Amino acid sequence: MEVKARLRFARISPRKARLVADLVRGKRSEEAMKILSFTKKASAKILIKLLKSAIANATQKKTIDIDRLYVKQIMVDQGPTMKRFQPRALGRATTIRKRTSHINIVLDER
Repeated sequence: MEVKARLRFARISPRKARLVADLVRGKRSEEAMKILSFTKKASAKILIKLLKSAIANATQKKTIDIDRLYVKQIMVDQGPTMKRFQPRALGRATTIRKRTSHINIVLDER
């Protein structure tokens, strides 16, 4: 039985978050927690909280064995982009794009 957790509007670029998400795809949940705890990327902290949330969702369902969970699917999609402007030389302005991500994780039993 599948268990899901979703994080929307995370303030990290989807490209950066996908690098870390690829590390844990298909791994057991315990192994994924260890990998994320030793990864020195900003998105690793975000993903570890989301993984803990998915495991907590699994504990709510009494039919799922938590020790047999694995990361079945993890998707990082692009959210809306906040546009800001920074002044530059000769009266010009440069657009700064602050990107957001929507992260979905699905755990399942093996």
